[in-house]
Amino acid sequence: MPPLHFSQIRKWFFQSPPVEWAVFQLRELLIGALKQGPIPQHVAFVMDGNRRFAKKHRIETVEGHNLGFEALARILEICYKSGVKVVTIYAFSTENFNRSKYEVDALMSMAKVKLFQLLQHGDLLERYGVSLRVFGKRELLNPDLFEDINRAVEVTSNNSNVILNVCVPYTSREEIAAAIKNTVVEYSQPLPSPIQPFRSFSETHISHNIRSRHLSTSAERLRAHSASSAGTSDAEDSTVSSSTTLYPDTPPDNLHLPTTLDPDVPLNKPKSQPVSFPDPESITPATLDAHMFTVGMPPIDLLVRTSGVERLSDFMLWQCHEDTKIYFLKCLWPEFDLWGFLPVLLEWQWKKRKAEELTSFSVGTNRK
Repeated sequence: MPPLHFSQIRKWFFQSPPVEWAVFQLRELLIGALKQGPIPQHVAFVMDGNRRFAKKHRIETVEGHNLGFEALARILEICYKSGVKVVTIYAFSTENFNRSKYEVDALMSMAKVKLFQLLQHGDLLERYGVSLRVFGKRELLNPDLFEDINRAVEVTSNNSNVILNVCVPYTSREEIAAAIKNTVVEYSQPLPSPIQPFRSFSETHISHNIRSRHLSTSAERLRAHSASSAGTSDAEDSTVSSSTTLYPDTPPDNLHLPTTLDPDVPLNKPKSQPVSFPDPESITPATLDAHMFTVGMPPIDLLVRTSGVERLSDFMLWQCHEDTKIYFLKCLWPEFDLWGFLPVLLEWQWKKRKAEELTSFSVGTNRK
């Protein structure tokens, strides 16, 4: 019997009402058991093997991608039911534009249709409160698909329970390069000049008050001296008397007063502050994190790639860290389901518990 016919019979068997009910109950029981242990907060998938699945079952390549989308819907529901907060999928690489024009156009058309179905008829987003994010160079997409993606992101922007990151078209090197460029731009901006607060007991303010009072006292003494001189002056002092009477506010030549303060001229002309820039030595991994697409999201705990290919293909290189567990599975993406994902999650939980036990043991030993 051809493999495709066997797959169709298997699909028909599992879609029969009694078997479908039993499988649903078993799936809910297994997911409930998973939730009793640690759950990865950020899971990433490289959805590889759609074309090989189509070739293996002798169907159109587009149909293989269509079945891959159905597998994605199943996996997303498992993740969100289990408690995963962020799911990132590698939908389309920038390098995929090197494929045949027929396949690229078919992929863009299928993405448009599936996106429409996801928004109009997919209760998955509403049920779990999924916020859709799209990473990559959207400007390389078809204009109509570009508008649909922006609309989908806007429609789900108010959802805050879980996140679905779709990388299309995307490469990690381009993301890192863009983050470095934005960091350079940020550190090329001069720092704002610090505003000096007004201090009533500053040296400049006290000096200003003393000089103002000294001038006021000297002027009053000058007026009093001029008035007394005008009443008792004789003929030989007529010149001084006349000048004093005519110009009562003019001090004599032998009286040296401080220079009158001009209110429009500041006492101490402020010195121009040198322009300063952020210190490049302060750049840390957290600085670049703030410019990545995944800013504010947890790092990747679990990365899964199907089809047996053991490479990352320029996907989420920055977000993978020393504790990220990477699994390369032999099955093709359209074949991936709960029974293929369950052993991965169980093994991740086991390794997580062992790491926590080792950490607790090390902390207890150091305290002793």
